[in-house]
Amino acid sequence: MKERDFYALVAYDGGNQGFRHEIVRKSTAELPPGDVLIQVKYSSLNYKDALSASGNHGVTKHYPHTPGIDAAGRVVFSTNPTWQAGDEVLCTGYDLGMNTAGGFGQCIRVPASWVVRKPRGLSLLESMRIGTAGFTAAQCLLHLEQHGLGPDKGPILVTGATGGVGTVALMLLHKLGYQIIAVTGKQAEHSALLAMGVTEVLDRHEFLADSEKQLLPARWAGAIDTLGGKPLSVAVKGAAFDGVVTCCGNAASGDLPLTVYPFILRGIHLIGVYSANCPMAKRLHIWDKLAGEWKLDLTPICRTVQLGDLGAAIDAMLAGQSKGRWVVDLEEAV
Repeated sequence: MKERDFYALVAYDGGNQGFRHEIVRKSTAELPPGDVLIQVKYSSLNYKDALSASGNHGVTKHYPHTPGIDAAGRVVFSTNPTWQAGDEVLCTGYDLGMNTAGGFGQCIRVPASWVVRKPRGLSLLESMRIGTAGFTAAQCLLHLEQHGLGPDKGPILVTGATGGVGTVALMLLHKLGYQIIAVTGKQAEHSALLAMGVTEVLDRHEFLADSEKQLLPARWAGAIDTLGGKPLSVAVKGAAFDGVVTCCGNAASGDLPLTVYPFILRGIHLIGVYSANCPMAKRLHIWDKLAGEWKLDLTPICRTVQLGDLGAAIDAMLAGQSKGRWVVDLEEAV
């Protein structure tokens, strides 16, 4: 196969001067080995990408590195007969964008086992409006359903409600008829959340006011927590009997200040949700739902950024100033 040049955002370790990222020209010869070479049309910006781009060694061990845990595009070349040139495909999770050059480059090369055929009900752009954040939100909802928490069981709490996972979770819950209690630290977003179908908005400070208590009055049937730390502990402590709380993030903290009382007095189920190594059968099932009965119009909550402007979006996300979803258009590098 003839090698080709492409553009990518690359993060560098500047030592005492800290980390920096810039757009550079690369060759496919520099990509890691793999079965499938994909020309990336769209990616999306997730919190994990922002961490990788800023030198978080818990996400990425070695630099220089191209982040981007999501990618959607067309197959250029494949040594695996499952995939043919021109196939429209997705690649989300696994090691993509963590320690394998990711979707913030116009080309990626990955194992065939990481590749998912684009669902018929989605365009490449729509798939990246969903991305890992939306996929994770859908996983959380699937766990609630599997544990019997339908709309008739009571409200569902969503923390980090203006973030990528939180916003898609709100839209999915609203589409399926759930009552929703949303938690946010952004007072200016309260009206927008109510307009999205949220039943009640709690200010983060109000929500955390009694976080030191071992148990709280039961207010929600279940929860989708995107933050970890004290917000997750309150989500557990305030859940009703046999409540189901899903946990998928650590933006607030990786610690979890809890006693056993919510579990032994109310039978609360705490379920961790992971996306990177989600089994393929489950992965395909969720993508089929997102392309079918759970399909959403995410246009109102998405902003598109060109590769050359991605740095500003990363900085905004790390500063807690972003909301909704960021889609990265790789058609134009700069």
